[in-house]
Amino acid sequence: MKKPCSARQGHDSYRWFLVAAERGNPYAQFNLGRIYKAGDGVARDEAQAFYWMNKAAVQGIAYAQNHLGAMYYYGRGVDADDGLAVHWFRSAATQGEASAQQNLGQMYRKGRGLVRSDEAAVLWFARAAEQGLVSAQTLLGEAYAEGRGVTRCYPMAMAWYRKAALQHDPHAQVRLGLMYKHGCGVTRNENQAVAWFRQAAMRDVPAAQRLIGVAYAEGRGVRCDPRRAVAWLLRAAERDDADAQYNLGVMLANGKGVEQDLELALVWYQRAAEAGHVLAQYNLGSMYARGRGVDRDERRALEWYRMAAEQGAANAQFNVGVMYANGHGVNKDEVLAAAWYRSAAEQGDAGAQNNLGAMYANGVGVERDDVQAVDWYGRAAEQGHPLAQFNLSSMYRSGRGVVRDPGRCLMWLTLSAQAGDVAAGSNRQRMQLVMTAQAIAEAQELARQWRAAHPAALAPAQHGRAAD
Repeated sequence: MKKPCSARQGHDSYRWFLVAAERGNPYAQFNLGRIYKAGDGVARDEAQAFYWMNKAAVQGIAYAQNHLGAMYYYGRGVDADDGLAVHWFRSAATQGEASAQQNLGQMYRKGRGLVRSDEAAVLWFARAAEQGLVSAQTLLGEAYAEGRGVTRCYPMAMAWYRKAALQHDPHAQVRLGLMYKHGCGVTRNENQAVAWFRQAAMRDVPAAQRLIGVAYAEGRGVRCDPRRAVAWLLRAAERDDADAQYNLGVMLANGKGVEQDLELALVWYQRAAEAGHVLAQYNLGSMYARGRGVDRDERRALEWYRMAAEQGAANAQFNVGVMYANGHGVNKDEVLAAAWYRSAAEQGDAGAQNNLGAMYANGVGVERDDVQAVDWYGRAAEQGHPLAQFNLSSMYRSGRGVVRDPGRCLMWLTLSAQAGDVAAGSNRQRMQLVMTAQAIAEAQELARQWRAAHPAALAPAQHGRAAD
């Protein structure tokens, strides 16, 4: 019974505003524009909405000017025009219209219709925030938290986030929770973090639901409860939160807190990967490469590894290099292999550094260069990569790219052997047979000093022995 009455009332309002608008009443023109924009009592008509909103805006109605700016911004009822959007947002903002002040700030932040300026954006956010606009308070908190357009100040960020969060802005609640989680501007408090996440999650904010899921998975701020973790992650994942989809994939793939289900893990990895999630792309590549939850398919593996690699993931760049080097899922191409190894190596990936060193040592995919080989072997060896340590020892033994030094050779063989490289162990024994006791002791001392200086150096997994 309410719908016919409501529709009739809407049409009656429309007729009343139409008469007044045609007589030139700017407030009626504004309201008539809103009616057409919403389709309240009349057929929705964005062109008519623009027509009447423009008439009201020209007469100085700030609300109409802000709406008109948004119509130019989105191209609704008129061709999109950032310059005119800025003009109308500014007209309303200078009259004190808070939403327009926020919108003008966003135009400055994005550099749309004017020169990008974080400083100008903050000034307009502040004016809107001081008028009590909750979304502007959140944006101002972000500016202080990130140091965008203003000196980073966590206490100020906390203050603005709290103002908005207490007014039930879910985005501010999430950000306030993250401040507590990471101890930014406040003593770290996982319980407080979860409390704020929970408030936002109850308003169906996927990021908050995912953060609660992670909290239950890790037992931070709440008792560890893998089943609840999965339930919260699932809620966020179903609403297309890519991080939640990835985390859910990890739990299903590893059987963590839930029965292992590789096929379902693959589904969630795929959804996240298709949304551009770099870790999901890498893991999806690994699933195809190993035939986990799906038939082994090196071409598909390479496709997903490459997507992650092109986003800068060093481990994916390394794997792409391996696949080109060995012709897995693609025609063998040692030049491309070297290029991908270099991309990963320059980011500090020890496996890629070792393999790039091997390519320089053997002139594969690059011009042979023993000095470069020693450099890349050395970078990986310093990270504790046992195969690189073995390869570097060979360079010192033969004097390739470096002055021949049996002591340094034995030092790197010792470190490699202690990290588990079997070949290094046997070579070390043979080398000690032809060295003096003093030379052996000096090499052992060098190895001891290296271990003392590199307590965090852990031997990474070997990716297959590269020729030395």
